[in-house]
Parts: sequence; C-alpha cells; structure tokens
Amino acid sequence: MSSHLPGGTDQTAVPSTEDLMLRIATGNENAFEELYDRHAPQVFGLVRRILKDQAQSEEVAQEVFVEAWQQAARYDAARGKAITWLLTLAHRRAVDRVRASQASKDRDLREGIKDFQASYDDVEETAIAHDEGRRVVRALEQLSENQRDAIHLAYFGGYTHLEVAELLKIPVGTAKTRIRDGMNKLRDLMGVA
Repeated sequence: MSSHLPGGTDQTAVPSTEDLMLRIATGNENAFEELYDRHAPQVFGLVRRILKDQAQSEEVAQEVFVEAWQQAARYDAARGKAITWLLTLAHRRAVDRVRASQASKDRDLREGIKDFQASYDDVEETAIAHDEGRRVVRALEQLSENQRDAIHLAYFGGYTHLEVAELLKIPVGTAKTRIRDGMNKLRDLMGVA
C-alpha cells in the first residue's frame, strides 16, 4: 500500500503488529517474516533473561515463532496488543523449559543418577534447601492465582512491575498491590518476620 504525500513523495505504510497477526492467521508467509524480523530480538531477549543459556534461548525463541505461526488465528486484538500476546507466549515457553529442566534434575536426583559423591555437609545443606524449597512451593500454592502469577513474573521471571502489569494486562498499581500482598501473605505463611 502506498499513499501519496504532499510534496510528491510516496511512502509505503508499515503494517502494525496486529495487522501482521491477522495476515499470518490467513497463512501469509511474508507477514510472518516481517513479524519475525521485527520482534525476534524482543522475544529472544525475554527468553534469554529467563533461561540464561544462549542455545536453549535460541531454541525456545524459535518455538515461540512456530507457535505464533500455528496459533495466529487464536490472537484476539480485543484482548490486548499483539506484541503482548507474543511475549506472553515467549514467557510461558521459557518458564515451561525451566520447569521441565528442574523436573529432570529432580528426577535424576531421586533416581540417584548423578555421578557425584557429596560430603555430609553438602547433603545436609541440600536437604535443608530442598525442605525450604518445598515450604515455599506449599506457601505459594496458598496464594490467590493473581498474586501467584504476579510474584512468579516479578521474582522468578525477573520482570519489573511495569512489565508484570503489561504481561498480565492490568494497571501497574494493581500489579504492585498483588506482589506486595502476596509477599506479605508468604511471610506470614513461612513464619518470617
């Protein structure tokens, strides 16, 4: 599309990310390429912040774009911006990868597959840390889903209050309140002063 501007120059209109998503939903590969070129750095950056590992981050970022291609028809502009939808996909994929990795490590530990003999002190410290981790998980389960989601994003995902608000599609003040109230309840549940 081009529009004739005053002064005799033509300018090609740049489609919004929302427009790209609508075109991708119809199978438009050019729109997908443009979406990828435009937002791959943001998606990769978010995933990298969560996973820390370059190779895994690249893999998960690619999975996010494959999912965006496959699920483009599910994007609903009435529910939020397309970039927020895309970054939410990225965040979920990255968190899933972290959880899968942790589950694999836990499974390896339970089955005794690790080739490492820990000293008594290391075993004791690990047991204490594991018990403390279980207490935290149990306490997190007692929070409301809204509080839990906000805390996961802020403390485990490393997001700022503004980013938490954008990802959850809520006002910043609401995000701060959910985090604060959730942390206060966690302190009470954990018996921390």
